[in-house]
Amino acid sequence: MKVLTGFSKLNITERIDLLKKNVNLNEQQISLLTAFRENDKDPDGVIENLTENYISNYSLPFSIAPNFRVNDKWYFVPMVTEESSVVAAAASAAKFWSGQGGFKSEISGTKKSGQIYFSWNGNIEKLQSMLPLLKEKLASSVKSLTVNMEKRGGGITDITFNPDHHGNNDYHIVNVDFDTVDSMGANLINSCLETMGSELVSFINSNFTGTDREAEIIMAILSNFTPDCLVECSAECSINRLSEISGNLTPEQFARKFAKAVQIAREYIPRAVTHNKGIFNGVDAVLLATGNDFRAVEACGHAYAAKDGNYTALTDIEISGNRFRYRLSIPLSIGTVGGATSVHPMARLALQIMNNPTSGELMKVVASVGLASNFAAIRSLITDGIQKGHMRLHLNNFLSHFNVNESEKILVEEHFRNKQYSFSAISDFLTSIRGNL
Repeated sequence: MKVLTGFSKLNITERIDLLKKNVNLNEQQISLLTAFRENDKDPDGVIENLTENYISNYSLPFSIAPNFRVNDKWYFVPMVTEESSVVAAAASAAKFWSGQGGFKSEISGTKKSGQIYFSWNGNIEKLQSMLPLLKEKLASSVKSLTVNMEKRGGGITDITFNPDHHGNNDYHIVNVDFDTVDSMGANLINSCLETMGSELVSFINSNFTGTDREAEIIMAILSNFTPDCLVECSAECSINRLSEISGNLTPEQFARKFAKAVQIAREYIPRAVTHNKGIFNGVDAVLLATGNDFRAVEACGHAYAAKDGNYTALTDIEISGNRFRYRLSIPLSIGTVGGATSVHPMARLALQIMNNPTSGELMKVVASVGLASNFAAIRSLITDGIQKGHMRLHLNNFLSHFNVNESEKILVEEHFRNKQYSFSAISDFLTSIRGNL
């Protein structure tokens, strides 16, 4: 196959025809692309315009986790994920904690930042002495971009200059802090930084002479590391109340094993990664439902977990006397206006289901779902094991693959009620019963 040019300029039919010729799609597969595109109604072309080289839609389940009580407000939380156990786990934990007062969540900051990286061999001391004037010029250069953000109570909150970063005089950094209020603000921040980069070069050219004028912008870009967009969320109850979920363990045994599991995740990186993944199972599902950038949040979350030089769990636990308290600290740079959040009809509906929260309220809910998801995972690990509930919820996926009818489904469920099962075990059982039906 030769290199293709102009693929993005083709219409959908032409793109699919070209794909069909090059990868040998059959008519059934072509019909599948058409069916998913037509079944996901998009009369205004909103979904198509969210991406490039569009040919169809890829559907994921849109589910609801009820009973989330966050700071004494109740939420039905939309979750988009292909993993049924994620929704079930979050909902189960939410139900339990709602009876213990729910989740308590607070925000310790909403600062976001971006950087202008530039090369310059000029007089650093002189530039530093002119910093107040430089800051004024940089802020003024983006007034037309920040006016709406300022009307909402946000804007640029600080501009700092970091010369000879890490002792490396190959480049310098101008750091700009923002409060974007209810918007995640990535595009706005990047537009501001690029404009400021041009203004920085102009400022140096206007105030320096000779070779001191030779400044070059390397790049201007927001940072997805947002440790100051931090949410702290906790759930607390008396240890004896854990009897409702402790299975065959006493509440005291459950609390002790739970604390040991968290200790392992805080000390042992292979466990910490999976532990934090259990948090993001819930976090990502809500971010997908609301049209937020889950990739940026995950990248920041994992960096935050390693901020002290060693990757560790994002949660911590405190057992004092008869009190059990589980806590999560997680950076969440998200929004409720702008981007896909405002454009995608299902994202708008997801926010409506949560009574149109502010970005701060959404941060608190998302953190609560992350804590609930992780709590449910550890509960399973230290009681019945992760596979019992996980595989039970996967049974429907297996049965769908084998196209079982209702009578076969009853037989399969009965046969494996108290047995371990796998794809091959179900296949063998269906082969045996189908030969006798």
